[in-house]
Amino acid sequence: MILEWFNAKEAAKIGIVLADQFTPQQAATSATHGENSTARERDSALQEVLQRADREVRGLRLNVYKKAKFANSFKWRLLENGVERDLADEITQRLVLHLSGNQALAGRGDTENGVAADRPQPKDVKQLLGQGNQSMVRGAYAEAITFYQDLIALNPRHAVALNNLGAALLKVGRYKDAEAYFHQAIKMKPDYPDPYSNLGTLYLSRGGFADAEKALRHALKLNPRFVDARNNLGLTLVESKGSHDAKAHFEKVLKVEQRNTDALLGMALVARTAGRFDDAGVMVNRALQINSKMPRALASFASLRKLTTSDGAWLASAEEVAASGIAPSEESELRFSIGKCYDDIEDFNLAFQNYKRANDLLKPMAEAYDRDARRRFVDDLIGAYTRETITGAAAGASTSMKPVFVVGMPRSGTSLTEQIIASHPSAKGAGELDFWAAAGSGHGSMVRQRLVDESTRRRLAEAYLRVLEAGEEDALRVVDKATINSDYLGFIHSVFPHARIIYMQRDPVDTCLSCYFQKFVLSLNFTMDLSDLADYYREHHRLMAHWRTVLPRGTILDVPYAELVADQRGWTRKILEYLDLEWDERCLDFHNTKRDVVTASVWQVRQKIYANSVQRWRNYKKYIGPLLSLKNLAR
Repeated sequence: MILEWFNAKEAAKIGIVLADQFTPQQAATSATHGENSTARERDSALQEVLQRADREVRGLRLNVYKKAKFANSFKWRLLENGVERDLADEITQRLVLHLSGNQALAGRGDTENGVAADRPQPKDVKQLLGQGNQSMVRGAYAEAITFYQDLIALNPRHAVALNNLGAALLKVGRYKDAEAYFHQAIKMKPDYPDPYSNLGTLYLSRGGFADAEKALRHALKLNPRFVDARNNLGLTLVESKGSHDAKAHFEKVLKVEQRNTDALLGMALVARTAGRFDDAGVMVNRALQINSKMPRALASFASLRKLTTSDGAWLASAEEVAASGIAPSEESELRFSIGKCYDDIEDFNLAFQNYKRANDLLKPMAEAYDRDARRRFVDDLIGAYTRETITGAAAGASTSMKPVFVVGMPRSGTSLTEQIIASHPSAKGAGELDFWAAAGSGHGSMVRQRLVDESTRRRLAEAYLRVLEAGEEDALRVVDKATINSDYLGFIHSVFPHARIIYMQRDPVDTCLSCYFQKFVLSLNFTMDLSDLADYYREHHRLMAHWRTVLPRGTILDVPYAELVADQRGWTRKILEYLDLEWDERCLDFHNTKRDVVTASVWQVRQKIYANSVQRWRNYKKYIGPLLSLKNLAR
């Protein structure tokens, strides 16, 4: 037994040494030399590797698993050394075939339909695939990754293994690697629905709703009975478009599988989005009756109301599941809910510990927040949108007053203000539209360097009004509360100079702390670290100061959140007057307005206005050092 372990370990070391002999320079020769010289040099290097493998590996008499371990270490070392993935796959497969006694084939590289003709025996592939799948079922994701990697080392074109490896990597939070394997699986087998479904799940976690919807619909086109894809499409739709379109997908799943817990949670989310919290609770409880340890169901429970000390049984179960070795993404979601529970019952020490754990788990899954890049972005916008530039943008601009932009930091009160305005019979709330972020990204450096041309601005105005008027033709005002629009106010004003802009001002420390306590999509990467939050807020504050300077007086109405809470009637009247809307008492009863709310504040906007969140940061003062410096930025 010890000898077998030693052989496998020794083979893995030799795999690394052999890979180091095949240098990136040899692999990259094709970029600078002729194809014939490339093939000769590469084959010469490969022959040296094969000869050394004959001397140092063949004598170890490795079985299929140990051979896979050797090949796996060889391949990943090649990748670390800069060898292209396709070339690393080819070289590894030729090495494996050579060690299996197929020297002639390995030297010729014969293929059949683009795949090596002498593949590993099906039973070997089945064994590794079965082991990986069993590990996935048990939640042993790191173990599953090893099995799938070993299989791919033997057969780099195995679409199922590529997809399953991506799924395992997704579970442990390695999103970039997962995405690459899903695309590889699709390349190997374009009609295979699973990697499309998994890509949809990945895009959803990043907040890329359009990409997620496209991938998931393609998966369902390939397999209309694909339950996981249908559930995830429902989640995508409810997160991006509201409950109406999503509900049909969850109902369709439940007709076939009445005990499908993901569909039950989807129905709970539909009800929650519409403000029917009791109905949502019924669905969550049904899911928990089927699987009392389901992380998402436990986390959903905490989002439906304020928790109390009477919820001790839920808390004990949630903490047990969170500590049981579940996937990082699942534990993170559950830790946010546990943190909320402790915050609700005013155990601020344990609340912060759980919120910190939640963010620490989430942060490695996201792209790192780049402070220098954010600073350069703000510098570019300040340089491009001067007072003179803004003044010269009148030609070709829209005269419409329909758009209302409610902007600010996330968690600054934008949802509350949207709900107040949307309670007026002449106004509607569109939620958080990604139109301007997409337009800014689509026009790239142009938006950051200069005013876009007149014809482009005219097209943007027409397209945006079509979005606002979809189903809302009679509304005089339509609110877009995407907080990211704070970045693009100069760009937006150049297209809609008569649009109203409401900027929500909340205590910067309260705002950032509330961001830290909320699970957002991965694209909001600055919310996962207190220092990053402080940096992002400073740049946000600097940019907003610029917009106030260059935009015409009266373009922006500043609404202090604390004052709105203290004087609801007075500030509601100011907001309606600013929008040229007549007074309507229904705006004071905003919590009774029936409409979908697709934001983190879905519960709060269904309550009467309250002041509990003002100066909330004082409960956590000893934990939030990086945020306290923001106090000098308060209005």
